[in-house]
Amino acid sequence: MENKQLRKKKRLGSYPFISVVFSITLALFVMGLFGILFIHSHKLSEYIKEQMEVQVYLENRLSESQIMGIQKTLASKEFTLIKEEQPQLTFISKEQALEDFTLQAGENPETFLGHNPLRDAYLLKLKPQYLDSANLNQVKMEIEAINGVFEVNYLDSIISEINRNTNKIGLILIGFFILLLITVIVLINNTIKLALFSQRFLIRSMQLVGATGMFIQKPFLWRSMGHGFLAGIIASVCLLGLLEYARFQIPDLNAISDAMQVLMLMGGLIVLGAAIGFFSTLRAIRKYLNMSLDQLY
Repeated sequence: MENKQLRKKKRLGSYPFISVVFSITLALFVMGLFGILFIHSHKLSEYIKEQMEVQVYLENRLSESQIMGIQKTLASKEFTLIKEEQPQLTFISKEQALEDFTLQAGENPETFLGHNPLRDAYLLKLKPQYLDSANLNQVKMEIEAINGVFEVNYLDSIISEINRNTNKIGLILIGFFILLLITVIVLINNTIKLALFSQRFLIRSMQLVGATGMFIQKPFLWRSMGHGFLAGIIASVCLLGLLEYARFQIPDLNAISDAMQVLMLMGGLIVLGAAIGFFSTLRAIRKYLNMSLDQLY
Protein backbone atom coordinates (compact mmCIF):
# COMPACT_ATOMS: atom_id res chain seq x y z
CA MET A 1 0.00 0.00 0.00
CA GLU A 2 2.80 2.38 0.91
CA ASN A 3 4.69 1.59 -2.33
CA LYS A 4 1.53 2.24 -4.33
CA GLN A 5 1.09 5.68 -2.75
CA LEU A 6 4.77 6.45 -3.39
CA ARG A 7 4.45 5.54 -7.05
CA LYS A 8 1.34 7.69 -7.31
CA LYS A 9 3.15 10.68 -5.87
CA LYS A 10 6.04 10.26 -8.24
CA ARG A 11 3.98 9.65 -11.36
CA LEU A 12 5.60 11.30 -14.39
CA GLY A 13 4.20 14.75 -15.05
CA SER A 14 2.58 15.12 -11.65
CA TYR A 15 3.43 18.08 -9.47
CA PRO A 16 1.53 20.37 -7.07
CA PHE A 17 -0.78 22.13 -9.53
CA ILE A 18 -2.90 24.28 -7.19
CA SER A 19 -0.22 26.95 -6.83
CA VAL A 20 0.44 26.84 -10.58
CA VAL A 21 -3.24 27.24 -11.47
CA PHE A 22 -3.66 30.00 -8.88
CA SER A 23 -0.64 31.93 -10.20
CA ILE A 24 -1.74 31.62 -13.83
CA THR A 25 -5.33 32.55 -12.92
CA LEU A 26 -4.16 35.66 -11.06
CA ALA A 27 -1.92 36.75 -13.93
CA LEU A 28 -4.64 36.17 -16.54
CA PHE A 29 -7.23 37.94 -14.36
CA VAL A 30 -5.08 41.08 -14.13
CA MET A 31 -4.47 40.93 -17.86
CA GLY A 32 -8.20 40.49 -18.46
CA LEU A 33 -8.97 43.53 -16.30
CA PHE A 34 -6.66 45.57 -18.46
CA GLY A 35 -8.29 44.14 -21.59
CA ILE A 36 -11.75 45.12 -20.36
CA LEU A 37 -10.45 48.62 -19.59
CA PHE A 38 -9.07 48.84 -23.13
CA ILE A 39 -12.36 47.64 -24.68
CA HIS A 40 -14.47 50.07 -22.65
CA SER A 41 -12.14 53.00 -23.31
CA HIS A 42 -12.38 52.31 -27.04
CA LYS A 43 -16.18 52.02 -26.88
CA LEU A 44 -16.34 55.21 -24.78
CA SER A 45 -14.32 57.03 -27.44
CA GLU A 46 -16.72 55.80 -30.13
CA TYR A 47 -19.73 56.74 -27.98
CA ILE A 48 -18.43 60.30 -27.52
CA LYS A 49 -17.75 60.63 -31.24
CA GLU A 50 -21.24 59.39 -32.04
CA GLN A 51 -22.69 62.27 -30.01
CA MET A 52 -20.94 64.87 -32.18
CA GLU A 53 -23.30 66.56 -34.65
CA VAL A 54 -22.80 68.35 -37.95
CA GLN A 55 -25.15 71.29 -38.55
CA VAL A 56 -26.54 71.36 -42.09
CA TYR A 57 -28.25 74.72 -42.72
CA LEU A 58 -30.75 74.94 -45.59
CA GLU A 59 -31.57 77.66 -48.09
CA ASN A 60 -34.57 79.83 -47.34
CA ARG A 61 -37.94 79.35 -49.04
CA LEU A 62 -37.51 75.65 -49.75
CA SER A 63 -40.65 73.62 -50.26
CA GLU A 64 -41.53 70.69 -48.00
CA SER A 65 -40.76 68.26 -50.81
CA GLN A 66 -37.31 69.82 -51.32
CA ILE A 67 -36.57 69.55 -47.59
CA MET A 68 -37.63 65.90 -47.59
CA GLY A 69 -35.45 65.30 -50.64
CA ILE A 70 -32.42 66.67 -48.78
CA GLN A 71 -33.27 64.42 -45.83
CA LYS A 72 -33.39 61.31 -48.05
CA THR A 73 -30.09 62.28 -49.67
CA LEU A 74 -28.36 62.76 -46.31
CA ALA A 75 -29.83 59.51 -44.96
CA SER A 76 -28.41 57.57 -47.92
CA LYS A 77 -24.87 58.88 -47.54
CA GLU A 78 -22.13 56.43 -46.50
CA PHE A 79 -20.90 58.70 -43.71
CA THR A 80 -24.30 58.99 -41.96
CA LEU A 81 -24.47 57.09 -38.67
CA ILE A 82 -27.07 54.31 -38.62
CA LYS A 83 -28.33 52.99 -35.28
CA GLU A 84 -31.12 50.43 -34.96
CA GLU A 85 -31.59 50.71 -38.75
CA GLN A 86 -32.39 54.42 -38.43
CA PRO A 87 -30.20 57.26 -39.80
CA GLN A 88 -29.20 59.63 -37.00
CA LEU A 89 -30.67 62.73 -38.59
CA THR A 90 -32.81 65.36 -36.84
CA PHE A 91 -34.69 68.24 -38.51
CA ILE A 92 -34.82 71.56 -36.64
CA SER A 93 -37.19 74.12 -38.16
CA LYS A 94 -36.25 77.79 -38.01
CA GLU A 95 -39.26 78.39 -35.73
CA GLN A 96 -38.00 75.75 -33.29
CA ALA A 97 -34.48 77.16 -33.55
CA LEU A 98 -35.82 80.66 -32.76
CA GLU A 99 -37.71 79.36 -29.74
CA ASP A 100 -34.62 77.54 -28.42
CA PHE A 101 -32.43 80.60 -28.99
CA THR A 102 -34.89 82.82 -27.15
CA LEU A 103 -34.95 80.47 -24.16
CA GLN A 104 -31.16 80.35 -23.99
CA ALA A 105 -30.41 84.03 -24.68
CA GLY A 106 -33.44 85.46 -22.92
CA GLU A 107 -34.09 87.71 -25.90
CA ASN A 108 -36.00 87.25 -29.16
CA PRO A 109 -34.01 88.63 -32.14
CA GLU A 110 -37.20 88.77 -34.22
CA THR A 111 -38.52 91.68 -32.12
CA PHE A 112 -35.79 94.10 -33.23
CA LEU A 113 -34.84 92.58 -36.61
CA GLY A 114 -38.39 92.26 -37.84
CA HIS A 115 -37.83 88.74 -39.15
CA ASN A 116 -36.49 85.35 -38.08
CA PRO A 117 -32.75 85.35 -38.96
CA LEU A 118 -32.34 81.61 -38.36
CA ARG A 119 -32.61 78.81 -40.92
CA ASP A 120 -34.07 75.35 -41.13
CA ALA A 121 -31.35 72.83 -40.36
CA TYR A 122 -30.52 69.17 -40.01
CA LEU A 123 -28.41 67.84 -37.16
CA LEU A 124 -26.44 64.96 -38.62
CA LYS A 125 -24.38 62.38 -36.72
CA LEU A 126 -21.45 60.80 -38.53
CA LYS A 127 -19.84 57.38 -38.22
CA PRO A 128 -16.79 57.59 -35.89
CA GLN A 129 -14.31 56.80 -38.69
CA TYR A 130 -15.29 60.00 -40.50
CA LEU A 131 -14.52 62.26 -37.53
CA ASP A 132 -11.07 63.47 -38.54
CA SER A 133 -9.98 66.62 -40.34
CA ALA A 134 -9.48 65.07 -43.80
CA ASN A 135 -12.76 63.15 -43.82
CA LEU A 136 -14.73 66.02 -42.27
CA ASN A 137 -13.60 68.40 -45.00
CA GLN A 138 -14.64 65.87 -47.62
CA VAL A 139 -18.00 65.35 -45.91
CA LYS A 140 -18.57 69.10 -45.72
CA MET A 141 -17.87 69.57 -49.42
CA GLU A 142 -20.11 66.65 -50.33
CA ILE A 143 -23.05 67.95 -48.27
CA GLU A 144 -22.69 71.54 -49.46
CA ALA A 145 -22.87 70.25 -53.03
CA ILE A 146 -26.45 69.06 -52.38
CA ASN A 147 -29.02 71.37 -53.96
CA GLY A 148 -30.76 73.41 -51.26
CA VAL A 149 -27.97 73.27 -48.67
CA PHE A 150 -26.74 76.69 -47.61
CA GLU A 151 -23.86 75.88 -45.21
CA VAL A 152 -22.32 73.08 -43.13
CA ASN A 153 -20.78 73.73 -39.72
CA TYR A 154 -19.13 71.53 -37.10
CA LEU A 155 -17.00 72.04 -33.99
CA ASP A 156 -13.63 71.35 -35.55
CA SER A 157 -11.59 72.29 -32.46
CA ILE A 158 -13.54 69.96 -30.16
CA ILE A 159 -13.39 67.07 -32.62
CA SER A 160 -9.64 67.55 -33.10
CA GLU A 161 -9.12 67.60 -29.33
CA ILE A 162 -11.13 64.39 -28.92
CA ASN A 163 -9.05 62.68 -31.62
CA ARG A 164 -5.77 63.81 -30.05
CA ASN A 165 -6.76 62.59 -26.59
CA THR A 166 -8.09 59.31 -28.00
CA ASN A 167 -4.83 58.63 -29.81
CA LYS A 168 -2.76 59.42 -26.71
CA ILE A 169 -4.86 57.17 -24.50
CA GLY A 170 -4.72 54.40 -27.10
CA LEU A 171 -0.92 54.52 -27.31
CA ILE A 172 -0.56 54.53 -23.51
CA LEU A 173 -2.90 51.54 -23.14
CA ILE A 174 -1.11 49.59 -25.89
CA GLY A 175 2.24 50.28 -24.20
CA PHE A 176 0.93 49.09 -20.83
CA PHE A 177 -0.65 46.04 -22.47
CA ILE A 178 2.66 44.97 -24.03
CA LEU A 179 4.48 45.50 -20.73
CA LEU A 180 1.81 43.56 -18.86
CA LEU A 181 1.92 40.72 -21.40
CA ILE A 182 5.68 40.38 -20.96
CA THR A 183 5.28 40.43 -17.16
CA VAL A 184 2.57 37.76 -17.28
CA ILE A 185 4.66 35.50 -19.53
CA VAL A 186 7.71 35.82 -17.25
CA LEU A 187 5.58 35.21 -14.13
CA ILE A 188 3.90 32.10 -15.51
CA ASN A 189 7.18 30.81 -16.93
CA ASN A 190 8.93 31.15 -13.54
CA THR A 191 5.97 29.59 -11.70
CA ILE A 192 6.00 26.51 -13.93
CA LYS A 193 9.79 26.27 -13.78
CA LEU A 194 9.67 26.22 -9.96
CA ALA A 195 6.86 23.66 -10.01
CA LEU A 196 8.90 21.36 -12.26
CA PHE A 197 12.02 21.73 -10.13
CA SER A 198 10.78 18.91 -7.86
CA GLN A 199 10.51 16.64 -10.90
CA ARG A 200 14.07 17.05 -12.16
CA PHE A 201 15.39 13.79 -10.63
CA LEU A 202 12.40 11.82 -11.92
CA ILE A 203 13.11 13.21 -15.39
CA ARG A 204 16.73 12.09 -15.13
CA SER A 205 15.64 8.64 -13.88
CA MET A 206 13.43 8.24 -16.95
CA GLN A 207 16.35 9.21 -19.17
CA LEU A 208 18.57 6.61 -17.52
CA VAL A 209 16.09 3.79 -18.23
CA GLY A 210 15.99 4.77 -21.90
CA ALA A 211 12.86 6.95 -22.16
CA THR A 212 12.88 9.30 -25.14
CA GLY A 213 12.59 13.04 -24.78
CA MET A 214 9.11 13.06 -26.36
CA PHE A 215 7.89 10.33 -23.98
CA ILE A 216 9.10 12.34 -20.98
CA GLN A 217 7.77 15.68 -22.21
CA LYS A 218 4.31 14.52 -23.28
CA PRO A 219 2.61 14.15 -19.84
CA PHE A 220 4.10 17.44 -18.61
CA LEU A 221 2.92 19.31 -21.70
CA TRP A 222 -0.61 17.91 -21.55
CA ARG A 223 -0.92 18.71 -17.85
CA SER A 224 0.45 22.23 -18.24
CA MET A 225 -1.95 22.94 -21.11
CA GLY A 226 -4.82 21.66 -18.95
CA HIS A 227 -3.72 23.83 -16.04
CA GLY A 228 -3.46 26.89 -18.29
CA PHE A 229 -6.86 26.12 -19.84
CA LEU A 230 -8.44 25.74 -16.39
CA ALA A 231 -6.81 28.96 -15.17
CA GLY A 232 -8.15 30.80 -18.22
CA ILE A 233 -11.69 29.58 -17.51
CA ILE A 234 -11.48 30.58 -13.84
CA ALA A 235 -10.07 34.00 -14.72
CA SER A 236 -12.80 34.52 -17.35
CA VAL A 237 -15.59 33.57 -14.92
CA CYS A 238 -14.17 35.97 -12.30
CA LEU A 239 -13.96 38.76 -14.87
CA LEU A 240 -17.51 38.11 -16.04
CA GLY A 241 -18.77 38.24 -12.46
CA LEU A 242 -16.88 41.47 -11.78
CA LEU A 243 -18.17 43.03 -15.00
CA GLU A 244 -21.79 42.11 -14.23
CA TYR A 245 -21.41 43.58 -10.74
CA ALA A 246 -19.98 46.80 -12.22
CA ARG A 247 -22.90 47.02 -14.67
CA PHE A 248 -25.34 46.52 -11.83
CA GLN A 249 -23.71 49.31 -9.82
CA ILE A 250 -23.20 51.63 -12.83
CA PRO A 251 -26.04 51.10 -15.35
CA ASP A 252 -24.49 53.63 -17.76
CA LEU A 253 -21.77 51.08 -18.52
CA ASN A 254 -24.29 49.24 -20.69
CA ALA A 255 -24.04 52.07 -23.23
CA ILE A 256 -20.35 51.37 -23.84
CA SER A 257 -20.31 47.61 -23.34
CA ASP A 258 -19.58 45.17 -26.15
CA ALA A 259 -20.54 41.59 -25.33
CA MET A 260 -18.84 40.14 -28.41
CA GLN A 261 -15.48 41.77 -27.68
CA VAL A 262 -15.67 40.70 -24.03
CA LEU A 263 -16.36 37.09 -25.09
CA MET A 264 -13.42 37.28 -27.52
CA LEU A 265 -11.22 38.57 -24.70
CA MET A 266 -12.21 35.69 -22.44
CA GLY A 267 -11.60 33.17 -25.21
CA GLY A 268 -8.20 34.79 -25.76
CA LEU A 269 -7.36 34.44 -22.06
CA ILE A 270 -8.17 30.71 -22.17
CA VAL A 271 -6.05 30.18 -25.28
CA LEU A 272 -3.25 32.35 -23.85
CA GLY A 273 -3.22 30.42 -20.58
CA ALA A 274 -2.95 27.07 -22.40
CA ALA A 275 -0.32 28.37 -24.83
CA ILE A 276 1.91 29.97 -22.18
CA GLY A 277 1.61 26.86 -20.01
CA PHE A 278 2.62 24.66 -22.93
CA PHE A 279 5.63 26.67 -24.10
CA SER A 280 6.85 27.48 -20.57
CA THR A 281 6.75 23.80 -19.67
CA LEU A 282 8.44 22.83 -22.92
CA ARG A 283 11.26 25.27 -22.23
CA ALA A 284 11.71 24.10 -18.61
CA ILE A 285 11.59 20.38 -19.48
CA ARG A 286 14.17 20.76 -22.23
CA LYS A 287 16.40 22.62 -19.80
CA TYR A 288 16.27 19.74 -17.30
CA LEU A 289 16.72 17.14 -20.06
CA ASN A 290 19.96 18.81 -21.13
CA MET A 291 21.39 19.25 -17.65
CA SER A 292 24.20 17.13 -16.35
CA LEU A 293 23.72 15.19 -13.09
CA ASP A 294 25.89 17.68 -11.17
CA GLN A 295 23.79 20.60 -12.37
CA LEU A 296 20.60 19.00 -11.04
CA TYR A 297 21.80 19.41 -7.44
